[in-house]
Amino acid sequence: MTSLFEYAPAPESRSIVDIRPSYGLFIDGEFTDGTGTPLKTVNPATEEVLSEVATGSTEDVDRAVRAARRAFTRVWGPMRPADRGKYLFRIARLLQERAREFAVLETLDNGKPIRESRDVDVPLAAAHFFYHAGWADKLEHAGLGPAPRPLGVAGQVIPWNFPLLMLAWKVAPALAAGNTVVLKPAETTPLTALLFAEVCRQADLPPGVVNIVTGAGETGRAVISHPDVDKVAFTGSTEVGRSIARAVAGTSKRLTLELGGKAANIVFDDAPVDQAVEGIVRGIFFNQGHVCCAGSRLLVQESVHDDVVAALQRRIGTLRVGDPMDKNTDLGAINSAEQLARITELTAAGDAEGAHRWQPEGELPDRGFWFKPTVFTDVSPAHRIARDEVFGPVLSVMTFRTPDEAVAKANNTTYGLSAGIWSEKGSRILKVTDQLRAGVVWANTFNEFDPTSPFGGYKQSGYGREGGRQGLAAYLSEGHEK
Repeated sequence: MTSLFEYAPAPESRSIVDIRPSYGLFIDGEFTDGTGTPLKTVNPATEEVLSEVATGSTEDVDRAVRAARRAFTRVWGPMRPADRGKYLFRIARLLQERAREFAVLETLDNGKPIRESRDVDVPLAAAHFFYHAGWADKLEHAGLGPAPRPLGVAGQVIPWNFPLLMLAWKVAPALAAGNTVVLKPAETTPLTALLFAEVCRQADLPPGVVNIVTGAGETGRAVISHPDVDKVAFTGSTEVGRSIARAVAGTSKRLTLELGGKAANIVFDDAPVDQAVEGIVRGIFFNQGHVCCAGSRLLVQESVHDDVVAALQRRIGTLRVGDPMDKNTDLGAINSAEQLARITELTAAGDAEGAHRWQPEGELPDRGFWFKPTVFTDVSPAHRIARDEVFGPVLSVMTFRTPDEAVAKANNTTYGLSAGIWSEKGSRILKVTDQLRAGVVWANTFNEFDPTSPFGGYKQSGYGREGGRQGLAAYLSEGHEK
């Protein structure tokens, strides 16, 4: 679609960020060398090497866990809850003060548009610290037992799609509950976690309360399997989640898993089409579709299918794909060559199985990892693109005739993380919501998040909740427990 208006480039300056040539591990309040083979982290929009990052070995992880245990036993655990809350408030304010720096670094390291880093990721990360800071001295009033107590050391492994935000989802409740943390960020996006380590020092957080150990899968396995870790929290793929569940089984460790999804976005015939289209676009193309709760299956009532698809294609034709540092960009770069290869493989399977692919016109940049926003119609529930998590800007469209058929198709998945409903009838929304097997259901919106609201799934989307009072429960034991 040709726009009446052309947007002039509006690039964000990267001068606010000082990226070091190399980074160490953050253990016991200090940056220290890792004993593993260092990794290079790359800007996915340009393939430029941003920095070299240390890899934590089993011995490095052991040092981090011992530091966390000392801090828990001597400082953080015995500290007055109100004083712990003051540290969290301080961290939240520093995230706000350094918001532009974090946003630019997140976009450079991850590939997401600067608008999303600036307007969603960083503000929400700060909000999680503000929210949990308020809970720190009120835990006995949270309905989580008569004398809730921290578990001890939390081992946390986070993904590459929302590096800073997932850090906040994990670290804030753990600290508010009185635990200490060993965090392993994703190997392709470690830089904002290492900048957060600087914030911890700036906030005078006691050494050992937060430890950040970078590396690949082996480092994560060392964190999760360490015998002195009391709580494991993981966000990532279902496959890795299964292996973690097997590793933790038979131990006393508490476990929270937030895994993959294949969310249904259901559009009924009475839905306002333009509003629904905006929600569909937000649901699948936000963060290039690198969202575990992305609305990747669009279920449209048969009588309005053609109108909705035509309006959707018109809207997608206006999306700007390109430089993530441009404030006008809607879709940035795919995070890695590995993820691009998976998206390419699954969309090729959609073609081979008989679905019809539609993509807007336009050229993609020559360098970097890119994929156009893609819509598949004539999709069967048996197609791989309707069953497997693509984790990219790819939408599969199917139809239904009755609400019961919509519910049956929406629930016909091994996942159960999220769903969306578009209708003007409140009674229909409530009835369908009650029948959907999904942890989060949005009505006439999509991908709205708030630190007060618990988030999590069913089935192969994991178990446990993050955010809200329920998310705090995962980091606490009742007074009569160990």
